[in-house]
Amino acid sequence: MVSGYVKDSSGNILPFSSVLVKGSTKGVSANARGFYQLNLEPGEYTLVSQYIGYTSEEKKITIVKDNKVLDFVLSPLQYQLAQVEVSTKGEDPAYAIIRKAIAARKQHLKELNSYQCEVYVKGQMQLRKYPKRLFGQKVDFEDGDSSQRKMIYLSESVTRLSVDSNGKSKVEVISTKVSGQSSGFGFNTPQQISFYNNNIQIGEGLNPRGFISPLSGGALSYYRYRFEGTFFENGIEINRIKVTPRREYEPLFNGYITITEGDWYIHSADLYLLKKQQMQLLDTLRITQQFVPARSTWVIKNQVLYPSGKLLGFDFFGNFLEVYDQFNLTPRFEKKFFNNTVIKFYDSSNKKSAAYWDSIRPVPLLVEELKDYSKKDSLEQVKKQPAYLDSIDKKRNRFTVGNLLLTGKTFSRQKTKESLNIDPLLKSFDYNTVEGLVFKYSPSYSKAWENKKRLFISPNIRYGFDNQHANLGVSATYSWGGKERRNISFSGGRGVYQFNPQNPIEERINSLATLLYHANHMKIYEAGYFTVSSGIRLKEGLNLSGSFRFQDRTSLQNLANPVSWNNPKNREFTPNDPDALTGATMPAHQAATLRASLVWRPGGKYIELPDARFVIDSKAPTFSASITQGIRGLLGSDVSYTKWQLGIAEELNLKIGGTLTYNISAAGFLGNPTTYLPDRIHIAGNQTIFAGSFNSTFQLAPYYQFSNQSKLNVEAHLEYKLNGLITNKIPGFKKLNWFLVTGFNGLHVQGQTNYAEGYLGLENILKVFRFTYVKSFQQGGLGNTSGIRISTPLF
Repeated sequence: MVSGYVKDSSGNILPFSSVLVKGSTKGVSANARGFYQLNLEPGEYTLVSQYIGYTSEEKKITIVKDNKVLDFVLSPLQYQLAQVEVSTKGEDPAYAIIRKAIAARKQHLKELNSYQCEVYVKGQMQLRKYPKRLFGQKVDFEDGDSSQRKMIYLSESVTRLSVDSNGKSKVEVISTKVSGQSSGFGFNTPQQISFYNNNIQIGEGLNPRGFISPLSGGALSYYRYRFEGTFFENGIEINRIKVTPRREYEPLFNGYITITEGDWYIHSADLYLLKKQQMQLLDTLRITQQFVPARSTWVIKNQVLYPSGKLLGFDFFGNFLEVYDQFNLTPRFEKKFFNNTVIKFYDSSNKKSAAYWDSIRPVPLLVEELKDYSKKDSLEQVKKQPAYLDSIDKKRNRFTVGNLLLTGKTFSRQKTKESLNIDPLLKSFDYNTVEGLVFKYSPSYSKAWENKKRLFISPNIRYGFDNQHANLGVSATYSWGGKERRNISFSGGRGVYQFNPQNPIEERINSLATLLYHANHMKIYEAGYFTVSSGIRLKEGLNLSGSFRFQDRTSLQNLANPVSWNNPKNREFTPNDPDALTGATMPAHQAATLRASLVWRPGGKYIELPDARFVIDSKAPTFSASITQGIRGLLGSDVSYTKWQLGIAEELNLKIGGTLTYNISAAGFLGNPTTYLPDRIHIAGNQTIFAGSFNSTFQLAPYYQFSNQSKLNVEAHLEYKLNGLITNKIPGFKKLNWFLVTGFNGLHVQGQTNYAEGYLGLENILKVFRFTYVKSFQQGGLGNTSGIRISTPLF
């Protein structure tokens, strides 16, 4: 083994620098302290050390049996400017280089459209500072360390990355390790960023539009470039170019990129993003990459991401290193090697020994990383002891007045994998014009077993203080299976339901509307009920569910004198039964229904664990179909109908153009149905200032005005989120980082009416708020109105 440090001429460490065997892609990266280790067979080698912005250094070494120490000292690059011709237009020479690099980028992408390599990935996140309490709860990492500086995540993986000429890719996780989780799987798999692509997608949620590459087809419209000189490496001339955005508040990079002369490959990149580049969650993100020649092309050798930020009082930073090795540029893949599994963890991948990791790790661990592994792995063993589990349970299960009133509480027993959750009293009281002050309580109990079986039970308690009436029920779900999950659910008792089973208005919002504005929007009935349901995955992406439901329904009336604290528009409370407005009320009756539904999302991409499998992505729409049959005579049922429903929904990532979401459905009744109001086709209406879900709700429509039993009912919801497009170009306004959003809702009820809404809004206000102006249009001009809708985390 050969090891040593990589430093500059002043003795400063050069973190994550590369040490390679000359003429190959074999090599390692130094760690964050500049220390490297390289395992070599006996023989003579020439080693090359590289670091962005420094001259590479070569040293010859002979390996016999003893370990060798070989340090490298790199000098800052001296760039040559005299050899470059300046354009007659006075244009910086960088532009000519960039144009040639842009012209060559598609060819460079094609050159690497099929390959296989091994990738070592190590990720760590640390805290500089964190709050003592968050949302009233004490922040405790249960590691016995009260210091502010701590490592909260450390994981390593060795993977095999395979890419074919059709753009398909697959990651096989050979080994994985998570600090403090001996049986855990580290999900820090390769996330190579290719600046040859037009749009750069980094992680989830950093920016839904992505970021524009400095080498994208339209990059010259977004970036300024400055030539900083050339240097030579192994006889190859390389150009260094500074990259800066033309406009602030665009999703653009800052920094440096080096490009080879003549063939225009990326040699290295040192780029960063700031919050003002429309980056969410993080304050800064630095990206460094180093490439090496391989045959007639260049391949990436290492990549490091340095995220940092402050969120809710947590001051965090970290680095995620990827070291690429053993490239095969002419791989032969077995038939059906590429399927819808894009990440596969082998059964023994998380069972590797410490000796294995010491022998294969291409980057030496830092002292603090070694300490973290030792401390957390030891603590994990302690945590498995019954006495420790009991002490932790006792500590976690302490009950406070704040838990009772504001936050609720989960009581757990780790030894038996049981938990009991109770809601806070703040969420348990509401008010409506039928029950008056109502108390609702649904504690839940869950139990898990080693073989993936799980039981969930929740009693439902409801009591109206003004009508002095109680409703009691219980629900239970049992699930089992590994990769093919199954479940069966049961519920029974007596409860209160909204006439629209979609529950278009939350009880808390209805309480506020009733007490503050004299508006009782929620309409409810009472029913004794019994329900059995089950679900199964038929195949990947295709799920079948079925249910049988019986209800003994009874209508409810408003209290004689409901309470209201304010009545600004001199309103009268409306009847509780929506049909009462037309002179009819729902009679007492029974309803037995059988429902089957299919949900299909083709083209899903999956992560496969040894005993589980779950979808992470699909570029296809989600299709749904259901049929509900009302069965007259069964258990005294009075309903008789067949109701069908078809739907399609999708979210399209337009990258720099934003996101487009649509949700289209059609439903109807066959024959001559016998139904009551709960059985009919309903829309999700809204008559409060708080917005409902924009991909399924009509924001201005009365809740039951369009309920029907027609043969055809079609509704469509279309929304376009610009995600900063346009608003990032408005002076002053762009600093707010607010995003425009617009959309359309449409409804067609055959033989009855047409209704539509258009809206325009601003979102990402203080990261969580959205204000939307909505205008409605109804056939014949009746009911045309407009209003403001607010989206908040509270409602």
